Amino acid sequence: MQTLHASSPDDHAAAIAAHPRLLVDYYKDNCPGCKMLDMSLQKFAADPASEGVVLLKVKLEIVGEDFFRDLGLRQTPTLAVYADGQEAVRLPGFQTPAQVTQAAATHF
Repeated sequence: MQTLHASSPDDHAAAIAAHPRLLVDYYKDNCPGCKMLDMSLQKFAADPASEGVVLLKVKLEIVGEDFFRDLGLRQTPTLAVYADGQEAVRLPGFQTPAQVTQAAATHF
């Protein structure tokens, strides 16, 4: 699984447009749930189900609170699944590796 990092709203939009199978991890520093979700995403990356999936990491401290608010994000971490440029599902809070795999299997 390829991992990209967004440093601006334009990076976010470009990744959504360019990658038909995209997971977006909205996170911030000093967030225990974010660190746990990162471990789940690392385990998912080792799963054959992750082949062809791109992970976009979007850090609150870099893109800004206004961007997160404009997206309607209420908490970190939040994992969003984008299929063919459209948000298929948004999963707030920590997700286990099995939940990440299930979301990918359901929406890709």
